[in-house]
Amino acid sequence: MFTSKELREKWIKFYEARGHVNIGAVSLIGDGTTGVMFNVAGMQPLMPYLLGKKHPMGTRLCNVQGCVRTVDIDSVGDATHFTFFEMMGNWSLGDYFKKEKTKWSFELLTEVFGFDKDKICSTVFEGNESVPKDSETAELLKSLGIKEENIFYLDKSNNWWELEGTVGTPCGPDNEWFYPRHDNKCCDTCDVNCDCGRYVEIGNDVYMQYKKLEGGKYTELDNKNVDTGFGLDRLLLFLNGLTDGYKTDLFIDTIKYLEKVSGKDYDADADAQKAMRIVADHTRTSVMLIGDKNGILPSNTGAGYILRRLLRRAIRYCKNLGIEATEMLGVAKIFIEKIYDQAYPLLVEKEDYILDEITKEIKKFEATLVAGMKEFDKCIIGIERKNAFMASKDPSYVPETVISGKQAFRLYDTFGFPLELTKELASEKNLTVDEEGFNLAFKEHQEKSKAQAAAAKGGLTEQNEITARYHTATHIMLAGLRKMFGTKTEQKGSNITEERLRFDFNCDHKMTEEELKTLEDFVNDVIAKNIEVVKTEMPYSQAIAQGAYGVFNAESDDQIVSIYTIGDVDKQICGGPHAKNTGELGKFVIKKEESSSGGVRRIKAVLR
Repeated sequence: MFTSKELREKWIKFYEARGHVNIGAVSLIGDGTTGVMFNVAGMQPLMPYLLGKKHPMGTRLCNVQGCVRTVDIDSVGDATHFTFFEMMGNWSLGDYFKKEKTKWSFELLTEVFGFDKDKICSTVFEGNESVPKDSETAELLKSLGIKEENIFYLDKSNNWWELEGTVGTPCGPDNEWFYPRHDNKCCDTCDVNCDCGRYVEIGNDVYMQYKKLEGGKYTELDNKNVDTGFGLDRLLLFLNGLTDGYKTDLFIDTIKYLEKVSGKDYDADADAQKAMRIVADHTRTSVMLIGDKNGILPSNTGAGYILRRLLRRAIRYCKNLGIEATEMLGVAKIFIEKIYDQAYPLLVEKEDYILDEITKEIKKFEATLVAGMKEFDKCIIGIERKNAFMASKDPSYVPETVISGKQAFRLYDTFGFPLELTKELASEKNLTVDEEGFNLAFKEHQEKSKAQAAAAKGGLTEQNEITARYHTATHIMLAGLRKMFGTKTEQKGSNITEERLRFDFNCDHKMTEEELKTLEDFVNDVIAKNIEVVKTEMPYSQAIAQGAYGVFNAESDDQIVSIYTIGDVDKQICGGPHAKNTGELGKFVIKKEESSSGGVRRIKAVLR
């Protein structure tokens, strides 16, 4: 059996032998510059360099990059959908181009992976009124031995890459590689354009040779780039002659574990099979997100909400399997200790932390799951009774099939059910959820919460010049923490009085004396520079685009928010109040650093 470790190694060695530098993988968590919550493609972190920025490691690069996509989370449970996957990539930044790339991709497929050149198919751009067809790539493919009848010209929707809505950016045709699962044609015209599933796309070479101009025009670039992406999970499946992604070495041990603890047969029980796939996939992605170098924790907003949704969906499917949710820890251990120990060694370092956070979420959800399911069942019974009563009165009555938004919000607010979980449960009963009503109830709840919290804006117990200075100090301190530990560091709680500040933040270790001294010096250095604290107002989307951050949930991208900027030190979305100048703060002294809760540390400090 071809293993995932062998595939990663072969990919990297192949391109290193051709002058490429392995740049390694970046965080799964979006850094705010790409507009997405998670890295969803191997090339995404390299976009600045594909757009012209010089890469510090050269012009020939390669890696294997983890990615997370949750847009089709409801499809997880079939044989081929995953929320975490890996992309094997290599890039030329103004270096080699089509001749070298087609040759190397062909060599990789035939000499390293053993594909039959007579069965390899390839698609290239057919051209249009703006750009000629990519005959160059087609001729190179034929010269390598690809049969002419196996080369297909397809339109822009299939074989062209560009950033939609932009002008002046690189773009160009791509060359996609296909291979048949078997030799049985569904019809005489069965080829890569057929929907029968016989052909599988195994990789993609994008040739960024044009610059997009105004009016849909294009011009040739002087420095052309190559962006290659091959899906590790898909290729691994194919190389082993499998059609079920959960039978590769990435999953098979976790599936066997779940079979053992549940007493159910993966291949013989369709419901158990779906449940095992969901538990395995969602546990793997949760391990990756918590154990990432910019790791996140379950929460009710942003990326943390996606993580919570994954964990809680897995917990529910553990119940479907008839096993305790804590069995997810056994699944997590297999991924950490056996499957990804070499490719992602940080997981091993953070194993106890990862397992602890999963355990906490299991306990939180299980505490409300039983009660929540009872509440859900009440909703269903209510709808069924109403339908039965109305039908008895009026034979033409159309049955109610919608769970109200208020009911869905109660399940969310009181029992911790993500809206998607309620929708999934409703779907199993052939019902839908009033999402608009849910959003309205959520908005009303937010407005009430804001009113209740008005007196404690920014964690202040009272507002005056002294507490405003302490509030400004928390901003500077958080900036220092983010500089030390990365942009994953966020405020988890704040309480300010006239005597001191108390600030909670996510951190996976007790801060050392040296780290505390570094932080204290950072804050006092900013204070000594007498930097003006500037308040501006702008739409939320514009604030984010300018690099502002903060614990804030905007109701829309157009909502006007306040941003407090302290030179080039800090730019936060915040309600205030603040000092007018950092020089007003005095001397910052950390009095204590301690644990607040799992993965959250607390600093107490004073201004003198």
